[in-house]
Amino acid sequence: MSTEAISTETKKVLTKGTIGFFIFLHLGALLAVFPFAFSWSAVFLMLFMHWLTASIGICLGFHRYLTHRGMDLPKWLAYTVVFIGSLACENGPIKWVAQHRMHHAGSDTEDDPHNAKNSLWWAHLGWMVHTHPVFDNDENIKRYSKDFADDKFYQFLDNHFVKIQFALGFLFFAIGGLPWVVWGIFLRLVLVYHSTWFVNSAAHAFGYVTFPLKDDLSTNCWWVGLVAYGEGWHNNHHAFPKSARHGLLPWEIDMTWWAICVLKKLGLATNIKIAKITKLESSDPAVKKATFSGEMVKHAA
Repeated sequence: MSTEAISTETKKVLTKGTIGFFIFLHLGALLAVFPFAFSWSAVFLMLFMHWLTASIGICLGFHRYLTHRGMDLPKWLAYTVVFIGSLACENGPIKWVAQHRMHHAGSDTEDDPHNAKNSLWWAHLGWMVHTHPVFDNDENIKRYSKDFADDKFYQFLDNHFVKIQFALGFLFFAIGGLPWVVWGIFLRLVLVYHSTWFVNSAAHAFGYVTFPLKDDLSTNCWWVGLVAYGEGWHNNHHAFPKSARHGLLPWEIDMTWWAICVLKKLGLATNIKIAKITKLESSDPAVKKATFSGEMVKHAA
């Protein structure tokens, strides 16, 4: 894709509805500090839903499965994890995947929806509160998701993910009252949002680089790796996008990979693609930093 001389500074339009939605969620999350909105069951619900929607839904479902096809899943399981991803309310699967594929096609250039060279603020949040003539164009969205964009279930999730979130909120209120809504919807969404957004911002600014890539700022950031369930090993991911495992070195904790390993043991995840890396030895004593090479391999269950 190319922006073809479209000026992003003059053509992108501030999206007031999205800004209002984000403000609404953040204000709702602040209610968690008040006793009337607290219960221990609500805290446990938030922690469980954070893991379920962020790790299983977004990281495994939207990202490693649907975007990069790092594994094969039975259709019923694929639909389930992608539905769970829609509960993170970060967009429907079609637009989420398409824009992420755009990011990989032009990482940290003007062809990247959240180009970190613009600013960390832009990469973290700014790009989402603007409508862009290329990145939000329906034809481009369909072109970058053409392998599944015609699927009726995924189309349903794209069209109704906000309504589904409201339905979940009503369900939580019926079971656990206001605390379940504050912690299970508002606070959980805000925390999931920022853990995901840090991958676009902090993991393009802080940390170390195992695989130098041209015009690419991606890094391996340990604390983003923790809060984003393994997605913070972002330089590894940019070097090997199809790898279902992002934490490639022993200390790189990747909790989403653990979940994939469970699915593999159960025979539910097959044709799993991972990157196998090898440490390169240097005969130059002045070279102190370890360097690595890698290749993609398959672990078929």
